[in-house]
Amino acid sequence: MSTDNRPLSPHLQVYSFQWTMAYSIIHRITGVGLSFGTLLLVWWLVALASGPAAFDTFQWFAGSWIGRLMLFGFTWAMFYHFANGIRHMVWDVGWGFEIPTARTTGHFVAASSVVLTLIAWIIGYGLIGG
Repeated sequence: MSTDNRPLSPHLQVYSFQWTMAYSIIHRITGVGLSFGTLLLVWWLVALASGPAAFDTFQWFAGSWIGRLMLFGFTWAMFYHFANGIRHMVWDVGWGFEIPTARTTGHFVAASSVVLTLIAWIIGYGLIGG
């Protein structure tokens, strides 16, 4: 046994911030978020099948600030996970593993997820085309 005060395995202080690391963590978090967001979708479908009173309850929640925030987050998580999934499919072919390329495509995934979310919500609220 060593008497040094060193950790036995790598710990947080040995890692430095990398964009690719951050995007990987966000991908995992959005995957978990999509699982919870799917519960909202199930609630909506059950309320739709259960009748007007149940549907009104769901509509009330979805229209509240917390409901809209959750739906907005769900929408962003879907677009982020989708765009990053395409990025992973490109990696499966063996392309884009160079650090500068991985960083650039990660930035593109993050930016495109925000833009697509805003477009979807603008269309959803009828501010474009109708």
